[in-house]
Amino acid sequence: MTVTDNTTARSAFTNLRDHLGQPMDRPLTLAVAGAGARGTGYAALAAAGDIPVTITAVAEPRAHHRTTFAQTHAVPAEHHYTDWRELAAAPRLADSVLIALQDAQHVEAAEAFAARGYDILLEKPMATDTAECDRIAKVAETAGVSLTVCHVMRYTPYTRKLKKLLAAGRIGDLVNVQHLEPIGYYHYAHSYVRGNWRQTDLASFLLLTKSCHDIDWLGHIVDRPVRAVSSFGSLTHFRPEHKPAGAGERCLSCTVEPGCAYSALKLYPAGLRDGGIKRYFTRIAADELTETAVTEALKSGPYGRCAYNCDNDVVDHQVVNIEYEGGATASFTLSAFTPQENRHTKIFGTRGQIMGDGRTIEIYDFGTDERTVIDTDNGGASAGEGHGGGDAGLIAAFLRAHHEGRPDLLLSGAAESRDSHRVVFAAEQARLTDQVVRL
Repeated sequence: MTVTDNTTARSAFTNLRDHLGQPMDRPLTLAVAGAGARGTGYAALAAAGDIPVTITAVAEPRAHHRTTFAQTHAVPAEHHYTDWRELAAAPRLADSVLIALQDAQHVEAAEAFAARGYDILLEKPMATDTAECDRIAKVAETAGVSLTVCHVMRYTPYTRKLKKLLAAGRIGDLVNVQHLEPIGYYHYAHSYVRGNWRQTDLASFLLLTKSCHDIDWLGHIVDRPVRAVSSFGSLTHFRPEHKPAGAGERCLSCTVEPGCAYSALKLYPAGLRDGGIKRYFTRIAADELTETAVTEALKSGPYGRCAYNCDNDVVDHQVVNIEYEGGATASFTLSAFTPQENRHTKIFGTRGQIMGDGRTIEIYDFGTDERTVIDTDNGGASAGEGHGGGDAGLIAAFLRAHHEGRPDLLLSGAAESRDSHRVVFAAEQARLTDQVVRL
């Protein structure tokens, strides 16, 4: 979604350019608040990139994760913190900070680090309601710091190529988009039935915690302000009344577990043994990648519970319809009931059609009836695989922008993310009230 107030946007961009200034002649320094899966992954990409980076501090409440992170990046012992507030209260220790905390902590953390003068890389979602998003955008502007939200889908080679094709008029004027996010059945069971994002009160609603990426990406592709949204969806399957007869409270002691598609034993031990995408989830569920740690996690932790006997309440499927200024429309679907695979998109124009899956782009030309296939070769699209090159693209853009004084590389600033989040909140309001919400 484009920024509504273009004057404000231009002013913010000018201020950012002035703030970033000239290229650095020393390594960029980075502090990390939250050494979970996302914080650890982003830090690894930063350390392995072409831009010289020194990670100077880490805040993480879990001792094992904090120690492992600090050892990996040679963080000085005096800069290990058990709470992000301790890091924010200390004298400024880095040029920038990566905030990869739980969603509800984003607004307080962003305000605290901006007040210290840190440039901020903020994991999505930006915040949990419209007012908090406004606060974050305002505090970054007031403090004169840059703030980039981790909308990694904007930074993939696939998206960059798609944007160029649309700008070149390969399918004429864009009229309509169909977009599917196949969450994946075991990913959904891990994160949204058993995991940290299972309850609206604990985290937020699913469209925000999982698919603000996609609503933001659609706005980035269509490149027009949103006029109206509607939405429908519910929690249909992962409910106590669908629990198989004879099922136990935990997968380890369940007599019907071998026939259950959502068994924890099909995910975490497999990730330990076989690696691959499933190991990403195993690292989150267990303190260590050992058989003892995984067994203990399934025996006593949240990830060993029956998927039909948890305290989850977020939807397992949802559709969102969007109308943009000028009449273009988009329909978005998220679903738990899919394999672990790439997103699927169809873009319909006045002169042709584009089909894409996060890696391959197929263009159909109405004038010639010819099909052109482009392989962007960007790897797997899941979080464990780097979101199709988006994680690496985001980190490279953030580091280069700050080290080389290139604010033009930042595609997901505070204003852009605030506006796309407003669409997400409007869509959830539409779902809950069974109304069309106009922005």
